[in-house]
Amino acid sequence: MKRRVLQLAALMAALILLFVGCSGSIPGQSGVDTENVESSDDSGTADPESDQAAWEEAAHTPLGKYPETVEYTLGKISGANNSNLPAGDTYEDNAYTRYLKEILNIQNVDIFELEAGGSYEEALEMSIADRSIPDVLVVNGRDNLEKLVKAGLVEDLTSVYEECTTDVIKEMYASYGEDLLGSATFDGKLYAFPNTAIDDGHMLLWLRADWIRELGLEEPRTMDEAMQIIKAFVENDIAGDGRTVGLACSTGLIAGSSETYGVDGIFTKFGSAPEKWILDDEGNVVYGSVTSETKEALRYLNRLYQDGILDSRFLLRKTDNIDELLINGYCGAAFGRWWAPNNPLSLSYSEDKSAEWKPYLFAEDVQDEPQTFESYDEWMYVVVRKGYEHPEIVGKYVSAIFDYSRYEDEHYASEVNDYFSINVDPTARPMNINVDYIDALYRCGDNLQKALDGEISVTELSGLEKSYYNTCRSFLNGNLTTANGWAAYASRIQAVEVLDSIGTRKKPAISLGAADADIPQNLQDLESTAFLKIIAGEEPVDYFDTFVQEWYAGGGGELTENVRDSYQ
Repeated sequence: MKRRVLQLAALMAALILLFVGCSGSIPGQSGVDTENVESSDDSGTADPESDQAAWEEAAHTPLGKYPETVEYTLGKISGANNSNLPAGDTYEDNAYTRYLKEILNIQNVDIFELEAGGSYEEALEMSIADRSIPDVLVVNGRDNLEKLVKAGLVEDLTSVYEECTTDVIKEMYASYGEDLLGSATFDGKLYAFPNTAIDDGHMLLWLRADWIRELGLEEPRTMDEAMQIIKAFVENDIAGDGRTVGLACSTGLIAGSSETYGVDGIFTKFGSAPEKWILDDEGNVVYGSVTSETKEALRYLNRLYQDGILDSRFLLRKTDNIDELLINGYCGAAFGRWWAPNNPLSLSYSEDKSAEWKPYLFAEDVQDEPQTFESYDEWMYVVVRKGYEHPEIVGKYVSAIFDYSRYEDEHYASEVNDYFSINVDPTARPMNINVDYIDALYRCGDNLQKALDGEISVTELSGLEKSYYNTCRSFLNGNLTTANGWAAYASRIQAVEVLDSIGTRKKPAISLGAADADIPQNLQDLESTAFLKIIAGEEPVDYFDTFVQEWYAGGGGELTENVRDSYQ
């Protein structure tokens, strides 16, 4: 059975994406260019029945290997700095693609490779408008997924999910409840494989522990004590020459789960959740930025600013500027998730290996965290073009990358798992989603610590965990002194240990369903301006009440009612 190679060209000029259409086709291979045919069967001795059986097995099982290479065109979300891929690796030829070729015999042919945050989204919109999408496409946002489904451009993947995902993959999705897969389901049919967002735990406060010791101070037991330590950093000018700055802070204020330099931990301390829809004590849906708890958090931040604890020039800084403060050793305090050692703290460690960043979390600050909602507006989904011959490759891809390579394959998966220890960004994968258990972070950390302590054998670790174990063990033994080695240990062991010691897990977000819960830009701007003015003292704290009135009057009131009605 001959396989024909799909030849497509893509031109991206001034963000105008043109797909070069394919002409001519043969039965069973719609859209294939008959002018460009390659066959991998040169022997002429293939057994037709055996060959057909192999194709059938591949089409209906999670890990059945195709007898010949199946190529699929792909709309690819790329990452900054080529996703930190090793020299020589590309998005079409790297550890992931080589592994998929070996295990499943599939190969991506990228139609476009664009970064999210502008160009990729524009290409996606134009693809939908032109009703011309690649065989496999990563969709950013449930609204775009809905457009594709309504336009009849994507395949029903219900049977693919049932037949071509492993039991482990099904368990992973089930750990999030019904909402996650439900967000990709329309009229009872699954049209996409959604990204899973593991529980990243609470925001941690990262401090220079070496500076704490140098000043002869005790480690903090509360947030207030931590803020006084930062004040001591500044007043004693520990960086020298008057260059020491206080707590790093971006003008965005809220870092969420993917950004850096927010002060989310301060808002959490007061039971506030800005930029999120939450359930208040009376069971009503409200916008977290307009609550009295948020006002108290702003009052606290204003006091930190007045006392020089919060970086006095934070209003003037961009992310790159804050990075430089850490790299140059001028700043010793920043909030960040467990993964902060990978980015941005590794920048500091690379410059100065004596910079000992240590995570802190205080139990009293995470007791009153409100219940939050998720609208899936910015979620990522993987879809398959309607009519593509092999829609099952999405289920097979997920099973191979997120189950088999991690938990079973000890022969070919080492290169894939090594990517994690050398800090290759997940955007290096052909399809930019992650599938894992909601508590994957804690599972991994617990197993790593037990292995390091000798409580379990290294052979009991998954492939991914073995990679981290080897890196952490080498770092602890002093054999590995790179920033990546330190980052693996600090994130996977130290940070997770702190999160576990508190014993309080974040509440899983619940779905807002089909509600349009997006905050209009005018209200976002109103919020940002008010918050920054209050923190910097340009307006009194009670100006918050004026902001709330203007927010409701400017459309927030009607929006809140609509969201509440949808929730009810």
